[in-house]
Amino acid sequence: MNKVPFNTSWHASEITDVLEQIESEPEGLTIEEAEKRLSRYGKNKLRPPKKQSPVIRFLLQFHNVLIYVLLAAGIITALLSHWVDAGVIFGVIIVNALIGFIQEGKAEKALDAIRSILSQQAFVLRDGKKVMIPADGVVPGDIVFLQSGDKVPADIRLIKTKELRIDEAALTGESMPVDKTVVPVIETAVIGDRKCMAFSATFVTYGQGTGVVVSTGDDTEIGRINMMLSNVKPLTTRLLRQIAEFGYLLTMAIGAMAIFTFVFGIMVRQYKFGEMFLAAVGMAVAAIPEGLPAIITITLAIGVKGMATRNAIIRRLPAVETLGSVTVICSDKTGTLTRNEMTVQTIATVSHLFDVSGVGYEPHGEFSLDGKNITLTEHPTLRELAQAALLCNDAELHAVENQWQMHGDPTEGALVSMGIKAGMEHANLKEMYPRTDVIPFESEHRFMATLHHDHSGHGFIYVKGAPEKVLMMCDKQRSSGVNEPINIKYWNNHIEEIAGRGQRVLAIASMPTDVNHRTLQFSDVNGGLSILGFIGIIDPPRTEAIKAVQLCKSAGIRVKMITGDHISTARSIGAKIGIGDGKTAISGTELDVMDDNQFRLAVQKADIFARVSPEHKLKLVQSLQANGEVVAMTGDGVNDAPALKRADVGIAMGIKGTDVAKESAEMVLTDDNFASITNAVEQGRTVYSNIKKSITFILPTNGGEAGIIIAAVLTGRLLPITPVQILWVNMITAVTLALSLAFEPPEAKIMQQSPRNPKEPILSPFLIWRILFVSAIMVMGTFGLFLWDRLHNVSIEYARTVSVNTLVMFEIFYLLNTRFLRTSVFTRKGFTGNRYIYIAIGAVIIAQLFFTYTPFMQHLFGVKGLKPVEWIYITIITFSVFVLVEIEKLILQKRERRKKKIPEQLLK
Repeated sequence: MNKVPFNTSWHASEITDVLEQIESEPEGLTIEEAEKRLSRYGKNKLRPPKKQSPVIRFLLQFHNVLIYVLLAAGIITALLSHWVDAGVIFGVIIVNALIGFIQEGKAEKALDAIRSILSQQAFVLRDGKKVMIPADGVVPGDIVFLQSGDKVPADIRLIKTKELRIDEAALTGESMPVDKTVVPVIETAVIGDRKCMAFSATFVTYGQGTGVVVSTGDDTEIGRINMMLSNVKPLTTRLLRQIAEFGYLLTMAIGAMAIFTFVFGIMVRQYKFGEMFLAAVGMAVAAIPEGLPAIITITLAIGVKGMATRNAIIRRLPAVETLGSVTVICSDKTGTLTRNEMTVQTIATVSHLFDVSGVGYEPHGEFSLDGKNITLTEHPTLRELAQAALLCNDAELHAVENQWQMHGDPTEGALVSMGIKAGMEHANLKEMYPRTDVIPFESEHRFMATLHHDHSGHGFIYVKGAPEKVLMMCDKQRSSGVNEPINIKYWNNHIEEIAGRGQRVLAIASMPTDVNHRTLQFSDVNGGLSILGFIGIIDPPRTEAIKAVQLCKSAGIRVKMITGDHISTARSIGAKIGIGDGKTAISGTELDVMDDNQFRLAVQKADIFARVSPEHKLKLVQSLQANGEVVAMTGDGVNDAPALKRADVGIAMGIKGTDVAKESAEMVLTDDNFASITNAVEQGRTVYSNIKKSITFILPTNGGEAGIIIAAVLTGRLLPITPVQILWVNMITAVTLALSLAFEPPEAKIMQQSPRNPKEPILSPFLIWRILFVSAIMVMGTFGLFLWDRLHNVSIEYARTVSVNTLVMFEIFYLLNTRFLRTSVFTRKGFTGNRYIYIAIGAVIIAQLFFTYTPFMQHLFGVKGLKPVEWIYITIITFSVFVLVEIEKLILQKRERRKKKIPEQLLK
């Protein structure tokens, strides 16, 4: 199917050249020609990507080494006729597969969501008549009409506009609706600066426009993003990659140990084949951490629940842990770091520069001069300016359930809030000075003018607009109720000063008129106005975002601001929030001319990127990841979707975010607040810490179980514990003791630590040492008691009962050690803070009493009831692991102090 050659310079071409190249006319296409083009170019819709069948997607969930290990464990367990345990293991495997299958299905909805945002209907010229057609029937060359409330159906080169403003936030990140014009712009202009273009899926917020369609379907800007999103492969989380690597190592280790045990028993100890097979199977069952996937899943789920209470909804479980290892957060500006509510912060009159406090549309704040609050009665020009700003205004501000809601243009909403802060009643003011006529704002003339009359026969004209334009219309300036000659240099200096603060500058002017003046013409305001002052407006930073950015810095996390807004605005907001050095900022235009090496260096150096495109955002994320960073990316628009999908953790805005952004992300913020991200990072660090504690608990206990069997084979003894008994121990301790560690609260100063090394393997040198150390203690204690009992001629069933309970008690005491991996538990927090630990211990003790003394369990597992004195021996022996591990921690701490020369008090 033929496509229109993708022309990147429609925005730089004159209207006549565009119509000639697209082979169209201002009168539009004929129906016959439109049908030919529809056949040639295809429907105006986005191409769906190829999808895997549900069956294949489900089967791929089992393609994981740890799952293979679990399948082997399940099969072995079934061969031992232990159907309950086999059912539990297979149940864990199926549940994990279902969770992954459902999550992948949700991820595919991102592409469906982006296709659903396109317009449904369009007004076009066909045979010289204005008709409404389905938007997918729009073709290149169609003349399209746009008006307030419309969704733009395709990429359009505008040929006529009237007060046309389009909200492009979802596509460009621009915080304000864009004033459109028909004037071409330079060829290198970024999307946000192509003011003569209207882009598919953006919204007309005001005015009217006419244009010629230049791109449809996949050739539009939104189509290019769709193709980018289709081609971006989401990264596997580092935890899952580490678990996979760990699974390979574990599989090889277990296989090697099983083969060694089997061969040694046959060749050296002359065991029978059947006996040795069961011993090797028992060793493998002992070494396999059957409960580990379930523990990890449950720990992540607990983290999800904790994040939900702090305004962060996790859509994909592994993202919880990834948040804890984030080293860079790439944040959007508007609505995330800022309130997305325009606010007046500065007012310049002929003699003073005032500050206005308060943030957002809530009209609570003060006017101050040189740091001291003032009243408007002392400054008549300031009061007159506030009155003019309220009257030359179409916005409304209302309190609804203690929340202030603005209806209208955001800039005008900021002026209404300022006027109310000045003590004026908007409704009363409009009754006192009713509007007689208006010249609406248009991008061509860049101002709005209103005509008012009071009830005493006086007339007033108020004008607000771009300062350069309004100053040209003024020959006087207002000072304490008196007009005086205008000082252009003074006002130009204030334009630079206010703009230098990152604020949008708006000029307010006025002039008196007579009672008979009822119609407002452009000629009425071409001159003779008096400038009242300038107003500086900005979307202010969230107070909590400033604190959150500082918290990120203390946690070793670098924050980068990536926005579609202008570079001066981005730099100013960055300085106020604490991002970057307040000076260095890079624009999308600058990024375009960089080679790959320069791009990577720029990403490392700068923290503020402005006027960026979707390609820039994606490349920024990829460059950071190539530098070894773990990247979290926030966004709310369609333009953010590819970068959100590619990031290690994509974070979408829940209030103002598009469905496309939400479906592309792993996490959704319900309050659109950057501070919620830092809360989620803290929770993520806690989750990883608790997963690490669970692994540090499970692996040594599995190692001890396997070591007991190996010791028995090496010494030519009967097995101290049978495979079925091992399965019991693993099941009862995994679902209780190990699981209780998932509820551990955050450790002290967790957000003052640097992010963990993403290359750090699960089997760190410390963990390998801990596995060997604790395994050795358990083997010596359990095997020693078994040998003691056998030397005193107790039955094999009784001796094995002692071994099982010794092993479980070792795990109970070691659980207390594991609450803190490197620091002592001999603190108040060490014995409190997690009631689930003691609930789990109580449950295990009850289960072991049931296991030891009930006839049913005795018959099922081949055990016998123990004498009370036996429990004393078991408790004394097993308490040794608690003491020895605490001594080990003390020795390691002293060694670290000597290595780092850190005073002891700082380690407490």
